[in-house]
Amino acid sequence: MDFVANTDERFNCCEKFMKSAHITDIADYHRIYSLSIQDPDAFWLGIAEQFYWENGIKSDKIFSYNFDVHKDPIGVQFMKGSKTNACYNLIDRIIKSGLGERVAYIWIGNELNERKTITYNELKRRICKFANVLKNQGIKAGDRVAIYLPVSIELVVSMLACARIGAVHTVVFAGFSSQALADRIIDANCRLLVTADGSVRGNKLIKLKDISDESVVICKQRNHNLLACIVVKHLSIDLNDYNNNRRHKYNPKHDPTLDLWWDQVMSDASDDCPPVWLDAEDPLFILYTSGSTGKPKGVVHTIAGYMLTTALVFKYAFNYKDGDIFFCTADLGWITGHTANVYGCLANGATAVLFDGIPTHPNADRFWRIIDENKVNAFYTAPTAVRTLMKFGDDCVTKYPMPDLSLIALVGEPINREAWLWLYHVVGAGKCAIVDTYFQTETGAPMIFPIPGCVPMKPGSATLPFFGILPVILNEDGKELSGANTGYLAFKNAWPSIARTIDGNHERFETTYFRKFPKYYFTGDGAVRDKDGYY
Repeated sequence: MDFVANTDERFNCCEKFMKSAHITDIADYHRIYSLSIQDPDAFWLGIAEQFYWENGIKSDKIFSYNFDVHKDPIGVQFMKGSKTNACYNLIDRIIKSGLGERVAYIWIGNELNERKTITYNELKRRICKFANVLKNQGIKAGDRVAIYLPVSIELVVSMLACARIGAVHTVVFAGFSSQALADRIIDANCRLLVTADGSVRGNKLIKLKDISDESVVICKQRNHNLLACIVVKHLSIDLNDYNNNRRHKYNPKHDPTLDLWWDQVMSDASDDCPPVWLDAEDPLFILYTSGSTGKPKGVVHTIAGYMLTTALVFKYAFNYKDGDIFFCTADLGWITGHTANVYGCLANGATAVLFDGIPTHPNADRFWRIIDENKVNAFYTAPTAVRTLMKFGDDCVTKYPMPDLSLIALVGEPINREAWLWLYHVVGAGKCAIVDTYFQTETGAPMIFPIPGCVPMKPGSATLPFFGILPVILNEDGKELSGANTGYLAFKNAWPSIARTIDGNHERFETTYFRKFPKYYFTGDGAVRDKDGYY
């Protein structure tokens, strides 16, 4: 497949889209971008002022960093000394703006009739209750909590309950093995596990509790003991038939010395839990990404930098406007799920669709049906899913008018021209912006993408860097290459949401990202830049 963009092939957003775009002139993009690079303190201070800080903003300490491994230890500090809380800014701040009764999430399950909604007010109530559950189990600020759940409202509640009391969440993808789960629990020194009885994807029952039990045994064998394992009865909401055959019952084992049922501990908990005010540079979460040596890397993200960057990127990448409905197909166990489905969308007061299923069940029109029935405005998915769904033909798409859809975004890998054009012409009917985003677990948020409305789109290209991001292409000797060129993609400056370290192994962090090309963050990826400066 051809993944290299045709440098002469451009697409502009339609006239209707342009009327609602945040930025409509490329000159305005360049002006804001220049400010963000030349005076990052002033730029990010302006963003920070939109959030709540318990002790005010320490304006003399906005941003500092060192990328030269030969000079000092690699480090980034953003707004250090300012006190805040991510959960408060994502939930309480939005409620205080008058949006408490807005739907925060539309949860859609594996089957067609599985659908639930939750408002910001109710989401806060459940977060506070579960935060108190965690405290009752001895969890406090700085402690680590492992979360091994399917895509669900309970997963979001667990993440933000941790954030509310200063605990550090580490979400483990609910498709990983017991060994992988145990490795992450031990590596992050997690004190508590949140899991579920099971989940259903397509026709497959996944026995999450059995997997969790196996991981607990592995942990004990390696002298790591948990305070508790809290179990969500996720399957209890699944009461429907499939192909006229009732699913077989799954009754996982229950260890009374360790296991607690979510619904029972939640019913006993108070819904009053004031946020713990934390330093801007305190850790927010650890998320594991694959390591070249085989051992996964626990990437650490901090509160303020991640919160502000994801909020800003969400607004511009998805052209978010008040009242829009957002649908991202990423699992919450990956950085895309964290950034788009939790922190970015909630910080903007958005309504997001959470989908706990697969795109081909019960039919290959599932995504398009969800978009149409839920009046989705922005859709975020992976090229792999797009190429899979293309094979089922255009009729699966065109039978759903999807009148509200105005933007389709991509993440995870380059997209080939054929798939890009199919999205533009068939799914988007020529009226949707196509936003191809480049980012990594370590960057925290998309770094390169066409801000819709002002940056012309090119099939196969992520186009231009976002505000505050300074990408370069390097040769093997670490020399910056100018103009149209091919080489190693690196970033010359820091940005607020960059990972601060690999948990427990800062030396590995420095070696992986900063030793090959001193003074640069090395992505590990190759890149092509065309004559227009597009990546």
